[in-house]
Amino acid sequence: MAQILADRRDIDFLLHEMFRTEDLSRNEKYADFNRKTIDLIVSEARNLAVKEMLPTQVIGDRQGVEFKAGEVITPVEFKRLFKLYVEGEWVSMIEDIEWGGQGMPRTVAMAASEFFVGANLSFMIYMGLTHGAGKLVETFGTDQQKELFLRKLYTGEWTGTMLLTEPQAGSDVGALTTTAVKNEDGTYSITGSKIFISGGEHDLTENIIHPTLARIEGAEEGTKGISLFLVPKIWVNEDGSLGEPNDVVCTGIEEKMGLHGNATCSLALGGKGNCRGLLIGEESKGMRAMFLMMNEARLLVGMQGFCCAGSAYLHALNYARERVQGKYLLNMMDHSAPAVPIIQHPDVRRQLLLMKAYVEGMRALLYYVSMCDDLMAVSDDPDEQSRYQGIIDLLIPIAKGYVTDRSFEICSQGLQVFGGYGYIKDYPVEQLLRDCRITMIYEGTNGIQAMDLLGRKLGLNQGKPIMDLLGEIQKTLSGAKGREDISDDASRVESAVNKLGEVALHMGQTAMSEKVLNAFAFAHPFMDVCGDVILAWLLLWRALVASEALEKGARKKDEAFYRGQLKSAQFFVRTVLPGTMGKMEAILETDGAAVEIEDAAFGG
Repeated sequence: MAQILADRRDIDFLLHEMFRTEDLSRNEKYADFNRKTIDLIVSEARNLAVKEMLPTQVIGDRQGVEFKAGEVITPVEFKRLFKLYVEGEWVSMIEDIEWGGQGMPRTVAMAASEFFVGANLSFMIYMGLTHGAGKLVETFGTDQQKELFLRKLYTGEWTGTMLLTEPQAGSDVGALTTTAVKNEDGTYSITGSKIFISGGEHDLTENIIHPTLARIEGAEEGTKGISLFLVPKIWVNEDGSLGEPNDVVCTGIEEKMGLHGNATCSLALGGKGNCRGLLIGEESKGMRAMFLMMNEARLLVGMQGFCCAGSAYLHALNYARERVQGKYLLNMMDHSAPAVPIIQHPDVRRQLLLMKAYVEGMRALLYYVSMCDDLMAVSDDPDEQSRYQGIIDLLIPIAKGYVTDRSFEICSQGLQVFGGYGYIKDYPVEQLLRDCRITMIYEGTNGIQAMDLLGRKLGLNQGKPIMDLLGEIQKTLSGAKGREDISDDASRVESAVNKLGEVALHMGQTAMSEKVLNAFAFAHPFMDVCGDVILAWLLLWRALVASEALEKGARKKDEAFYRGQLKSAQFFVRTVLPGTMGKMEAILETDGAAVEIEDAAFGG
């Protein structure tokens, strides 16, 4: 059961062998988090996920949530699980102990979260949004707002959401119409409608805090005029006690393709003229606040998609080992030959190794971004902090966009391994496929992620982040080229890295030229090749660590795992990366067909 949820051996490989997370304990900030403590945290997370959360995954999907007269009723099993999760103090793993957090490194929290999100994504969305709302209060709130809201959110006594999307605006947040009018007491009267609000209404807690984007009456149009407000479901008095309901009404929930256990709500604010909010941060600086929080939110969505993919791979692997069908290919002419498990068929092995390589590479990418955040947190050098932040900023659109694109494909590949059985509800991969699909859309569609990578991140700080990342890649290449068993793969990765540098320069120049539309028509392919090359680097890094472990004399029980790392890298570099090189040639041509075709010529 646990192995179907997440691969503990591979998680330990990243934590202790590749990223050496326990070394963070040398710094006072993380002094309590030695290897023994890290392992204990991950084990406890795994136990809760396997024993309590995983059994609720199908319940959330089949039973879903119920909408009755403005109220949302969650499955009864969710209420017990919520209580256990909050009592375990898992809501705010990385936050300050002063406000109810555990103060752990983000990389360790990432490992714990992999088990939680993999066990029940729908349930964990309530938790992730709560933490995000708390982070906004911590970063931009007044001392009084922190006293009123922060501990309540970080401990899960209350939950939180994020009210951005409106029916007419969609991804164009600047087109929102929700308004705010200042009252004499310093509060604001909020009026408007929001849609697609995850966890916007439910019965898990007595209060829900809605960070809400709205435009103060008379403010500038577009994103520059947007402010951020705290809008509680139940008004919070100055002494912290709960007051009257705050005219925030759930008008309905969406019937979705997946994530049935999470309530996706439409909310009406101020329908009776009695919705109040508190300004958080400065007037007309709401989008700035949101963008500062976007890295964490998009990394979380990347993790959500990845967890679906990781689980789909392990389910497919177990099924392929157990499902007996067809003769071994070399014995096809032997009528007496027995049927074999489908894992022995070459095409199934190809599918499984493709899934394995992507899952291992994506896990490494997400953990690497987390480790950069941890290293930044323990550094006293402003230049080093800036370097890590730049790498994080550069990788976030890839960690969200590329990872969720590939994750959905991996879920589909996992369903394919099951054959017809994968398409029916008796097996879990069809739910994983449905649940995964939204991760390519929310927190900024993957097309927006690609535009962010090209339009903002590529030229960030005169291109310093991409040069810093290339410097990190060169360290791996230098070590790998000196090892006979992976030197050829290292040379191939190096060629791809050099080609990517050429493509990045070309895209940057084209985006600043009269062919800017052509450049952005290739933004998504550019994000794809960036992701492929970065995964090739991380898989090579994994292979380097494994090669060194084998040379030193690994324990017998670990030998197959390490050899598997070499094969993952070999397969990806020699099977996937050649296609990436071809894609890069197409990007260098930057053909204009997509922007030149007449609207009428699309047909229909």
